[in-house]
Amino acid sequence: MATRQQERANSLDNVRDGTRGDAQGPAGSVEARIARLDRLAKALDSRFRIPGTSIRFGWDSILGLVPGLGGAVTFVPAVMQIVEGRRVGARRSTLIRMAVNSGLDFFIGGVPIAGDVFDVFFKANRKNLELLKAELLLSTQDERVVSAAKSRGR
Repeated sequence: MATRQQERANSLDNVRDGTRGDAQGPAGSVEARIARLDRLAKALDSRFRIPGTSIRFGWDSILGLVPGLGGAVTFVPAVMQIVEGRRVGARRSTLIRMAVNSGLDFFIGGVPIAGDVFDVFFKANRKNLELLKAELLLSTQDERVVSAAKSRGR
């Protein structure tokens, strides 16, 4: 039976090469979780494009135009990203960075007009997804180094 670290390493290989692995439990494999978070981040931060420009925005920016309600509604998916990060084994420091990004997005995004402009350019959900991907790749590389060292020591 594979350990959680081996499953995560195998799943990260699948994320890198675009293949899908078997679902593990009700929430799915690591790559399925990352794919879900990727779709969510795209919808919230970069779903639409301003015609004639390369500026992209998403539902986070649109819902942010509704005072009070918009920020609260888009904060829920941000929390979901952090929870998923914990479930896939991200370190505490990465989870804290994700929380800071989400907090900035929530509080600064709540400022009328300036917050809406901030939402268009800050893209906290995309930043959090990239932090999580980098964390998982780093931990996979660390595990492989340890595994290689152990195999040489036998």
